[in-house]
Amino acid sequence: MPLHQDLPPLMALRAFEAVARHLSFIKAADELSVTQSAISHQVQKLEECLNLRLFVRRTRAIDLTPAGAAYYRQIEPALAAIAQATRQLRGEQPATLRIGLLASFATLWLAPRLADFNAKHPHIHVELLPAVQLADVGGGEVDLAIRYGKGGWQKVRARRFMSETLTPVCSPAAKAKGVNNGPLLMAKSHQPFEWIDWQQHSGIDLAHVPSVMLHDYNIVVEAAVAGQGIAMGRQRLIERRLKEGALVPAFDTPPMHSEIGYWLVTPERPPSLAVQSFCQWLEAIADA
Repeated sequence: MPLHQDLPPLMALRAFEAVARHLSFIKAADELSVTQSAISHQVQKLEECLNLRLFVRRTRAIDLTPAGAAYYRQIEPALAAIAQATRQLRGEQPATLRIGLLASFATLWLAPRLADFNAKHPHIHVELLPAVQLADVGGGEVDLAIRYGKGGWQKVRARRFMSETLTPVCSPAAKAKGVNNGPLLMAKSHQPFEWIDWQQHSGIDLAHVPSVMLHDYNIVVEAAVAGQGIAMGRQRLIERRLKEGALVPAFDTPPMHSEIGYWLVTPERPPSLAVQSFCQWLEAIADA
């Protein structure tokens, strides 16, 4: 029997694979740069071709049916093999992408999500280079950097891809004892802009409270969990600790929203395809 008689349309397969991976029609549509209705139409076309339901559609979510899950497990490696063969035929060589960033962002936010990028771009080898000092993006020390702050760096291109919400936090035991005497736990930086901005935002003067300078925000978080003082809570990074109850707000004030956030920093020269791929993926993950 000719092979083509058993092959469904490729676009329908691409749509199904993306929806099955994300369990979302919206995210699949964004990834493939088509409308949600186009994705839905392609999936319906595939279901009609197979005479099977592939998804259980609910009000706010979708799930794979048993048949859909089994089909996905079989076709995903096949599509990955086609993509790999295409890259080889084009002569695309594996690329190494060096990313400068803070160890805290790498550990607490990026690392748990990085497998998704690796699965989508297996030909790009990501090398994370954590350091407190700013990596020299313009000089080629790294291909791009992820920086935390307000922007304004010289001789580079920078755009904020994710905002941060700030509120001081401490352990429940520390709050029970009273937090007015601190100390304030700070990560090493050129200036403590988080605490300066938060005091202006909240109207609470902490000038009399002693501070402890720690090397990295990972250490700040662990010290706060251990009851050693008050940390400025970057909610994107400490979400798990807040849910566990290991950290709680130190003051009864609303969280602060400002221009502080996480920035993609690239050289002024045109970025490579690897840099473009990572930036597009990171912004999509942040939006999600």
